[in-house]
Amino acid sequence: MTTTLLLNGRVHSPAMPDATAMAVRDGIVAWLGSDDVGRAQFPDAEVVDLGGGFVAPAFVDSHVHTTATGLTLTGLDLRPATSLRHCLDLLAEYVSTHPDGVVWGHGWDETRWPERTAPGTADVDAVVGDRPAYLARVDVHSAAASTHLRRAAGVAGGTPLTGDAHHAVRRAARERLTAAQRGDARQAALDAAAALGIAAVHECAGPEIGGLDDWHELRTHRHGVEVIGYWGEAVGTVAQARELIAGTQARGLAGDLFVDGALGSRTAWLHEPYTDVPADCPAPTGNSYLDEDAVAAHLSACTEAGITAGFHVIGDAAVAAVTTALETVVQRFGVAAVARCGHRLEHLEMVTAEQADRLGAWGVIASMQPNFDALWGGAHGMYAQRLGVERAAGLNRFAMLASRGIPLAFGSDTPVTDMNPWATVRAATTHHTPGSAVSARAAFAAATRGAWRASGVRDGVTGTLVPGAPATYAIWEADGFDVSAPADAVQRWSTDPRSRVPVLPRLDGDLPRCRQTVHRGHVLHG
Repeated sequence: MTTTLLLNGRVHSPAMPDATAMAVRDGIVAWLGSDDVGRAQFPDAEVVDLGGGFVAPAFVDSHVHTTATGLTLTGLDLRPATSLRHCLDLLAEYVSTHPDGVVWGHGWDETRWPERTAPGTADVDAVVGDRPAYLARVDVHSAAASTHLRRAAGVAGGTPLTGDAHHAVRRAARERLTAAQRGDARQAALDAAAALGIAAVHECAGPEIGGLDDWHELRTHRHGVEVIGYWGEAVGTVAQARELIAGTQARGLAGDLFVDGALGSRTAWLHEPYTDVPADCPAPTGNSYLDEDAVAAHLSACTEAGITAGFHVIGDAAVAAVTTALETVVQRFGVAAVARCGHRLEHLEMVTAEQADRLGAWGVIASMQPNFDALWGGAHGMYAQRLGVERAAGLNRFAMLASRGIPLAFGSDTPVTDMNPWATVRAATTHHTPGSAVSARAAFAAATRGAWRASGVRDGVTGTLVPGAPATYAIWEADGFDVSAPADAVQRWSTDPRSRVPVLPRLDGDLPRCRQTVHRGHVLHG
């Protein structure tokens, strides 16, 4: 057996909140305690001096798009654009240094620009000429594209790139990526995750997202970060569900199985029209991609087969359709059968307390992205532009959902928002709407053991640092967090010092920096 002894730090552990040392043996946490006892108890161990570092369970991102994230990291990132002109300048700069192949860009958000005007086909053509170019909006539910790519996808020039038209153009752009580009992108994304203290990610894939080729390539990509995959494709029978699981080897038929779209693209499915919808808009209440009957059929097939089902669901009409369909399935199979499957809903932004009561009673898991509120919440954010201030204040109600017994798993939806998990924790504790935030302890749990639980790992120890748990952890440096001070002197962020809850770093300044990431005893980063 090989033993590693970590000394001179602070270990975030419910088993021993004051621990300054941890022993790891063959990929398992073997012991927690103080430095002196550790040195005496493990005299032959390899000793790692933490130098005051903070050791905590590694993070799990409950919703990612790996290849798309890597394409943003290695290619054209439009998230920094501050105006339409700036966006087109970034495009021109990229085109000048990348003269060949498809132009794949991501991240523009016109709601943050002074003119609030999205790029159009003419804007893109003026920069790229007769070249395929695909520029996804930040939420990836609409896009701008060149005439060349529109023609290749069979989409007319005047058609808005949302819904099926967007999927067709995205597919045409995806087909023009080389295998090397996709491989480099996946490696970059997983390297970035490891460098941020993330040991596992939930890949939310599907036919209209990356396609089967990308899915199979990702499954065989060798990297230490664990990829837990979900395939978002609807089925109507038990046989179809089992066949699809066998063919994809997915953890479930869930993730981004679209019931609706996104608020920023005005494709989330609403009961009432968007506040800022153009007068000539053909769908003033957004888009419905799956109706209640299709949702119920998918849930029934998966529940009978014992498979996790789930959906991308954002708007209040979409949430109502899913909740009603779930009730039908509960009546047919019973609460226990539904709860055993661990069905999950991605995003779940517009949910009422009454709906939350029912979802909590049925064991449904909410996979949510706190950075959505950080980016788009508040009286002047995108939510308020699209919905009005009153409706916008009711989005992403983390505290309400948790109080109704709905297990929370937090992620980033990268490349939509930043992958840094400490930013996710901070966003969950600083919600724009009073009463919707959760404590730092709850947010950290949702980004660690809550995300493991959402993937079906329910052994009670994974995602924590206790004896017998997998040695999956990260070592951090954190400003304003004196890990060398006595435990009672350390500020226990949003917790009472008398509660003996493990400390967490302050997040009101620079975010913690990851020195090392370890998954089941294997070093992924640092």
